[in-house]
Amino acid sequence: MTLRIELPGRYDLHRSLSPLRRGPYDPTFRYRDDVVWNAVRTPDGPATLRLRQLTPCLVEADAWGPGTDWAAARLPGLLGAADNPHSFTPADPFMAELLHRTPGLRLPRTFRVLDALVPAIIEQKVLGVDAFHAWGRILRYAGSPAPGPAPSGLTAPPDAAGWSAVPAWEWHRAGVGPQRYRTVQAAVRVGDRLQQLPATRLPAALSPIPGVGRWTIAETVARVHGDPDAVPWGDYHLGRLVGTALAGHIVDDDTTIARLLAPYAPHRYRAVRLLALHVRVPRRGPRRARIDYRSR
Repeated sequence: MTLRIELPGRYDLHRSLSPLRRGPYDPTFRYRDDVVWNAVRTPDGPATLRLRQLTPCLVEADAWGPGTDWAAARLPGLLGAADNPHSFTPADPFMAELLHRTPGLRLPRTFRVLDALVPAIIEQKVLGVDAFHAWGRILRYAGSPAPGPAPSGLTAPPDAAGWSAVPAWEWHRAGVGPQRYRTVQAAVRVGDRLQQLPATRLPAALSPIPGVGRWTIAETVARVHGDPDAVPWGDYHLGRLVGTALAGHIVDDDTTIARLLAPYAPHRYRAVRLLALHVRVPRRGPRRARIDYRSR
């Protein structure tokens, strides 16, 4: 199937979809020669998407696999067509300038809960490089080759049954400790029910899952439903980014971060995305263990 999606206003394909890539070697996502490849898991099965920007407002999409119809019906949402960046009108000149410099940025909506929730759980309390390694290794074990003429190695994530079938020792070999392993298993047991929930009910449904806190919830709903106000509270890098940009120094408590981001509600996540694209943060700090000993 081939579709052409016209976006309302200028669009930046790469920047808009970059939060969907889990590290530089994510098996589900490739960016090559100005073309985005994304292997996804839909309720109807796997699908491969090839996305190419033709003009500042027009994207061409090709899709293959059993999940083609499901994915194609949601392509406008994935590209961010339903996002409304024009409703964000920051009063301060600094954020207004960042918004002006990024006219094509939109927040995508994947509508795929487990594809966002499971990697968010894997990324809890560990170095990014370790989480990306674990995500890749688990997908090589449990994922399926992307359908269609996809690049070599492109992999679609498993469904809930596939995640449940991954044995504990494979998670251990990937560096995922028992706590995060148990959280994934608890999440995939209710994965089908979570998939059917509307955006307004998803955060409340995620909260009772043991091991899922407000950081994981924000990371999930920001991608699944494009929530422009989903702040990842507790993120190790959030205080460094927000503090450096808005206070001139690194801050390390959510109370101060909340005060600095308050003027941008209900677009605080959008503000964080703009900061992440344009603000350079000094990369200094204590080294952390490459093994999540706290989950043992």
